[in-house]
Amino acid sequence: KMGNAESNAYQNHLSRFLPEEQSDIDGVFDTLSGSSGSAGAKNAKATKKTMTLAALQAAHTREPLPEQMTLRLYSGMKSIDLPGKSSGLSEQIAKEQFVIFMSNLLKGNADEKITIIMRMISKTEGPLKGKQIQEFTEDLITSVVHVLSYRKELKGWNLENTRDSSSGVKALASQLLSELKLADGTKPVGSQLLETNFDQSVMEDWVYRVPQISVFLSVVIRQGLHVLHSLPDQTNDILNLVPRCKGIKGRGLVSLFDIPAIIYINSHLPAELQHKWQLLFSSRLHGESFSQLCGHIVNKGPCVVILKDLDGYLFGGFASHSWEVKPQFQGDNRCFLFSVFPTLAVYTYTGYNDHYMYLNHGQQTMPNGLGMGGQHGYFGLWIDSDYGKGHSKAKPRCTTYNSPQLSAKEDFTLDAMEVWAVGDLPESAGAKGKKSILDVDPEAQALLEMAGKSRQSEGLRERIEEEDDDE
Repeated sequence: KMGNAESNAYQNHLSRFLPEEQSDIDGVFDTLSGSSGSAGAKNAKATKKTMTLAALQAAHTREPLPEQMTLRLYSGMKSIDLPGKSSGLSEQIAKEQFVIFMSNLLKGNADEKITIIMRMISKTEGPLKGKQIQEFTEDLITSVVHVLSYRKELKGWNLENTRDSSSGVKALASQLLSELKLADGTKPVGSQLLETNFDQSVMEDWVYRVPQISVFLSVVIRQGLHVLHSLPDQTNDILNLVPRCKGIKGRGLVSLFDIPAIIYINSHLPAELQHKWQLLFSSRLHGESFSQLCGHIVNKGPCVVILKDLDGYLFGGFASHSWEVKPQFQGDNRCFLFSVFPTLAVYTYTGYNDHYMYLNHGQQTMPNGLGMGGQHGYFGLWIDSDYGKGHSKAKPRCTTYNSPQLSAKEDFTLDAMEVWAVGDLPESAGAKGKKSILDVDPEAQALLEMAGKSRQSEGLRERIEEEDDDE
C-alpha cells in the first residue's frame, strides 16, 4: 500500500503546477538525473530516476549559483521524507523529492516552506543559532545578486555601474535578521542575536513576516536551476524585484547604490513606482551646484535622493511628489527617509507633522535648500543651497520619520549626490512638454527674431526619455 500513499502525495504536489510548469520541471529533472526525454522516460519508470549532488554541481560548473547555495538546495531536497522510505539514508534525490521541494518552496505557505528552509540552514535537526541564520541569509542574498547578474536579469544595472555589493549583502541580511522575534516578542540584537537559539515556530513566523526570504528563494530556484523562470506565475514579486535602470549607461558612472540596497529601497516604494528608476541628477556628472540640482529634479515626478558624506555614510529619502521650488512643505505620508551605509533601513512617517519634503531657492526670508522631515534648522535630512553643506539633526529622532541621525556627523560635508526619478516620468517632464520661457511667451520669441537673434537654447535641451537607453 505504501506505493499508493507515495503517489498520492506526489500527485497532490504535482497538481499545484500548470501543465506547462509540470513539463518544465520534468525537463529540468531529466537533465539533472541524466535521463533523456525519450518516450520511454515519459512512463512510470521516469519517477524512479534519481539525481545526485554531483549532478547538481556539474550542472552548475558554469556557475549560475555559488557552490554554497547548491549544497543548501541539495540539503533542502534531501530533507523531504517520502512515505515508506527510510529517510535521509540515500544520497540520491528522487523525482518525488524534487517535485515536492519545488511545490513547497514555490507554491507553499510558511508552514510548508519552513522544514525545508531549516534543513537548508543546518543539516541537523533542532533549533538554529542566529549565526547560522545570518550565514544562510547572506548566502541567499549573494546568490540572488550573482544569479541575476549571471542571467543578465539586472535590467540595465550591473556590477560595474553600482557600488560593490559585499557590504550591501551584509547590511540587507542584518536588516532582515532584525525581524527575528522570540516567542515572548523580544528581538535579540548584535552579538546576542548570533548566539540565540531559534526554534521552528519562531522561524516560521519570521518567514511569514519577512516576504523577502521567500522571494529570494524563488529567484534562486527559478533563475539558478533555470526552472519555471519564464513561465507565467501567480506572484508578481519577482517582476519588480529590481527596477529597470535608465540614464546611467555609457556615462562611466558608478552609482552610490549597490544591488541589495536597490532591491530593498525599491520594495518600499508604492507598487506603481517599482518598475523603473531613471537617473535625473548626479553631482559627478552635472557638477556640484544647487541650481543644477534644482534644474534637473523639479517637476520630474516622485524621486529617490541619495547622498554620501565625507565619512562614507550613505543615506537619503523618497519624495512621493514632484519637487517644486516654494517656501512651503510638500509631499505626503508615503515619503520616507532611509540609510544605506553603515546600516540599511527605511524610516516611515510618524503622523506627528506633515513636514515631508521642502525645496526652496533664492528666497530672502525662508531657508534655502532641500530638506525632508523635522523642521527648519533641524531637518532629518538637509542640503543647503550653499551646495556642499548639510545636516541631519535628529536628537533623538526626527519628528516626521522617527529616523536617527543619518550622517556620521550632525553637520556634514557632502561628497556626492544622486537623484533618481521612480516610475514613469510625468507627461509634462517629457521632451514634448519641456517648455522654456520662450515657448511660454511668444512675444519674447517674436522680439528675438525681429532683432535677428536665433534661439540659442533650441539645441541645448536635454532629451529626457531615451527609450532604448539601458536595455
